[in-house]
Amino acid sequence: MLGTELLITGGALAVIVVLGLIAHEWSHALVLRLAAIDYTISYAPDRRDGVLGLVRSCPWAVVQPHPTGAEPPWILRIAALAPLVLAVPAILFVTIGSATTQSPVVTAALIGWLACAIPSPQDFSVAFHAHTALQAPSETDGTRRVPHAD
Repeated sequence: MLGTELLITGGALAVIVVLGLIAHEWSHALVLRLAAIDYTISYAPDRRDGVLGLVRSCPWAVVQPHPTGAEPPWILRIAALAPLVLAVPAILFVTIGSATTQSPVVTAALIGWLACAIPSPQDFSVAFHAHTALQAPSETDGTRRVPHAD
């Protein structure tokens, strides 16, 4: 039974991390969409051949905003830190008592989901330096290039 439970727990963790990664990127994109800022989402932008290459490639997903420079920096800051909202369902789940430490599957799922709610170092970089990123126009198309959040 221990081997089966371990396999189910590992599978649940993997599925939740994939779903959390998608939710993390979409939270950035939702704020940008609500603020009418163009963006692109790329999944596995530096993908190498094979499944192992995909897992080793970093970042796994990227949201690249394309602001014009007229936007206030606080919008980019909110978009960069938006994944923190993903922690709310997990906290509510634990608070109302639905999550117990008796089940390793639920514990693994909560840990995986909360890990995806943490903004990455690039997200914090965008949050702290959004004002400077909006000042320098791109050479290619006149839009500002903001450091990407992943």
